[in-house]
Amino acid sequence: MLKQRIITALILAPLALFSILFLPIFWFEIAISGVVAIGAYEWANMSGICERPKKILFMAAAFAICISLSFIVDTSVIWYQGQLHDLYHGILGVAVVWWIVSLFMVLAYPKYTKFWRESRSVRTVFGLLTLIPTWVAVIALRTSLHDVDPFYGASLIFYVLGIVWAADIGAFFVGVKFGRHKLRPNVSPGKSLEGLLGGIAASFAIIAFAALHYQVEPSRIWLHLIIGGVTVAVSALGDLNESMLKRCAGIKDSGKILPGHGGVLDRIDSLTAAFPVFAFCYVTWMA
Repeated sequence: MLKQRIITALILAPLALFSILFLPIFWFEIAISGVVAIGAYEWANMSGICERPKKILFMAAAFAICISLSFIVDTSVIWYQGQLHDLYHGILGVAVVWWIVSLFMVLAYPKYTKFWRESRSVRTVFGLLTLIPTWVAVIALRTSLHDVDPFYGASLIFYVLGIVWAADIGAFFVGVKFGRHKLRPNVSPGKSLEGLLGGIAASFAIIAFAALHYQVEPSRIWLHLIIGGVTVAVSALGDLNESMLKRCAGIKDSGKILPGHGGVLDRIDSLTAAFPVFAFCYVTWMA
């Protein structure tokens, strides 16, 4: 299993790095649409859809929505005079509301879940509310200041990846050593409050480095710390949300496409929450 994980990571990491840094915006949109489509296929499985044609239909629908958004909002007008296109900004706002709702669902689990546990349609809607804003967020960040600095948007994506990964590493070590109070044992028994706090603390190192890199005014550093902390905290919610849905579906992994890692959603579950929330905060208060 470890060998498979390492080989998969060695293949995927350079591909992801190249895509983020060097793919033209249009092809980058296509690539992220493909990731979303695979995630949609796995989400259909978590939603209780067993028939392969229906899974493929949901996968195709998610891909089509992303491509449609790309054509509706042309690459040249995603950002106009420093403002994100209203459609994309609105979708990110919906995502923030969705993750607030998801928080209450996770906190209440397994109570008050009948209305969505027994409905495949409701759970597939949950999937669209999770995956489509992720696409919008990644594209919005990637295209930020693209005309001025083609790598600025890529640095924003790496920033989100950096603080989330730092939080994961910090949460693991702090949780193993000091974890006593479980976050939501009914959802994910391995996660602790101490681990979450340790992860947030670890992410602050990346946030501090980014503040120096972007030459943030000292008076605005507090804003970066708050937004970074919220992004890391909500990334844990993304993980818990997927764990909750997998428990309802009675499955361990979202898929098998990544040897040693499970499914695509198993790798990006925390990012599906972190990217939309960070992107909304960025375009609202930081851009």
